[in-house]
Amino acid sequence: MVIRFRIRDSLRFLSHAETLKVFQRACARAGIKIRYSQGFNPRPKLSLPLPRSVGVESEDDLLCIKAETSAQSADMERFKSRLSARLPDGCELLTVTVAGAKTSFQPCAATYVFGMQPQCVDERLRSRIKRLLGSQSLNIERRIDARGNIRNVDVRPFLKSIEFDDKIIVVECKISSAGSIRVEEILRLLELDVEHLAGPIRRTNVQWQSN
Repeated sequence: MVIRFRIRDSLRFLSHAETLKVFQRACARAGIKIRYSQGFNPRPKLSLPLPRSVGVESEDDLLCIKAETSAQSADMERFKSRLSARLPDGCELLTVTVAGAKTSFQPCAATYVFGMQPQCVDERLRSRIKRLLGSQSLNIERRIDARGNIRNVDVRPFLKSIEFDDKIIVVECKISSAGSIRVEEILRLLELDVEHLAGPIRRTNVQWQSN
């Protein structure tokens, strides 16, 4: 099964693993049996194909669940109702659909929306955005593991567009097997801190490929 859902408010501070745990517990309370992997340390077969950065709201996220019983399209509304009743405030189910057992989903693009404090909107920010879009390469230092190891990454290929008006900045990013640009890297390139923002960062308009 494929579930599209929103994450808002305080739930945006959940980590990737904690978000999976929320759905695992909600399924258990709703009487929905999830398949487990084999071996010495069985794990529930739930996956979030596009991890969400902590602190970021998601307007259209995706969860894949392998249930013990085969699901039919006619049962999806009842499944959605049962699961919705067991989820905490701040998590809203949008749709529940049936997918083939071997279907996988790969993100290919996502949009991030940054609401701005009015006093932080100036010509320097506009010039910065223009300079970023005009650059052939944008090399940044990226931390790659818990030990603090760093490597240089050119994130320009992942930056599709930046649109800006008096209230919001909208950044569209490419996602591929080579990776993508991270939220904290977008802020760093724009020379923005969290206190410059008028509200939570939102991830919207995720584009998916299935195979």
